[in-house]
Amino acid sequence: MKKLNLINSTMLPLKMSNVDTDQIMPKQFLKRVERSGYGEFLFYDWKKDPDFSLNKKEYQEAKVLVAGDNFGTGSSREHAPWGLQDWGFDAIISTKFADIFRANSRRGIYFYRSCFRSL
Repeated sequence: MKKLNLINSTMLPLKMSNVDTDQIMPKQFLKRVERSGYGEFLFYDWKKDPDFSLNKKEYQEAKVLVAGDNFGTGSSREHAPWGLQDWGFDAIISTKFADIFRANSRRGIYFYRSCFRSL
């Protein structure tokens, strides 16, 4: 795991709760076995909405994702954290993370639990 001293970055707000791995990385992009190149498919279906925060210019360089309650639920899809890392996120803040998602992400992304319940 890379050493983290300070993240100097804009935070990307993801104003959604119960975000599952299918939403983070849709199934049609799971055919490859390498761990890189998934960033462009991150939140693929949601990025079709021009108002989605990841599409906004002010968040393009964000290294911190601030999510709603319960991030990373669903299947044990390793491709979801690979996509987050490939996009450039160094940290994710949420009130709760799915155990399997956290286990699949153990290299490269830092998790911070927030006591705040709303964005």
